[in-house]
Amino acid sequence: MYQSDRNSDLTERVVSLNRVAKVVKGGRRFSFSALIVVGDQNGRVGVGLGKAGEVPEAIRKGVEVAKRSMINVPMVGTTIPHEVRFKWGAAKILMKPAAPGTGVISGGAMRAVIELAGIKDILTKSLGTNNPINTVRATMAALQSMHTAQEIAELRGKSVEEIVGVRLARAYRSAAEKGTLGDEAESSAPAAPEAAAPAPGPAAKPAEASKP
Repeated sequence: MYQSDRNSDLTERVVSLNRVAKVVKGGRRFSFSALIVVGDQNGRVGVGLGKAGEVPEAIRKGVEVAKRSMINVPMVGTTIPHEVRFKWGAAKILMKPAAPGTGVISGGAMRAVIELAGIKDILTKSLGTNNPINTVRATMAALQSMHTAQEIAELRGKSVEEIVGVRLARAYRSAAEKGTLGDEAESSAPAAPEAAAPAPGPAAKPAEASKP
């Protein structure tokens, strides 16, 4: 997998490189298509598909398209705000937030998009086609469709505490500052109530001495 750092802020990665043959009267004409992912590993990522008669030109076109189509990825600490399932054509993907230290559990084309977006902890699964173009586009659309609790609260005209509760809202704010999520959310979750002790029953009367 080709990777380039021409720009200090952006990282380029070639996910797929295909040779296409077109049959014409005089024979076959070959061209190349390159699927490129560009990201700053800090919440911004873009995808582009370049086509040309030579590989370097196809990569250059793909990079230009990817830079023009960059999106902002909502994140909570080092993971995504919530679980998402998305379908794009024949591609079906599943993404779940993960606790700090989990790492990027992903493969293929999805991994390139997630890593260049700057997501450090996530669980993913591709449930449909293994076509890299559809898989990458489904991943981009899924990331773009996510919203944080703060964004939902602003749309509804409410506070974050009213949406997710006081303790979870405090955990989200702390996670955004520290870059973690799982430990804070677990520590802020309400504790399970302890089992109540059984109520004492009436005291047993002492047995009366039998009369002679």
